[in-house]
Amino acid sequence: MFSRNGATIRNIVETMWETPPAHYDAHSKMLVTPATANTALFDHRISSYQPKGYVAPHTHKVQEQIYHVLEGEGLMEIDGERVVVRSHDCIHLPPGVEHAIYNTGLRDLVFFVITSPPTDD
Repeated sequence: MFSRNGATIRNIVETMWETPPAHYDAHSKMLVTPATANTALFDHRISSYQPKGYVAPHTHKVQEQIYHVLEGEGLMEIDGERVVVRSHDCIHLPPGVEHAIYNTGLRDLVFFVITSPPTDD
C-alpha cells in the first residue's frame, strides 16, 4: 500500500475478504473506508456473491448506496419487486428503501458498492 498526505493506493489483493452480517455465500473487500483510508464520507467495497449467495432484505436510515455490477447476473429486490441485474447495471438506493441482492446466476456476481455516509447512525 502507498500512502502520502492522506492519499492511498491499495491493490485489491492487499485486502482480505470479509463476510458482513446477514450475508450468505457473499463476501466483500473493504477497499476504502474510514478504517482503511483518510475518509469520513464514504465506504467503497467490491463484493462477490457465489451462486445462491445473497444479502437479506434491509433498509438504511441515512445511507445512500450505489451498486455497479461488474460480472455475473442476479436479482435486485427493491421494495419487494425483483429486477434482473447484470454487467454494468448501476443501481442507486436512497435512504429508507428496502433492498436485497441475490445471485440467481450460474457464476459469481461481482459488483462495487459505494455507501455514503459510511455508518448508518
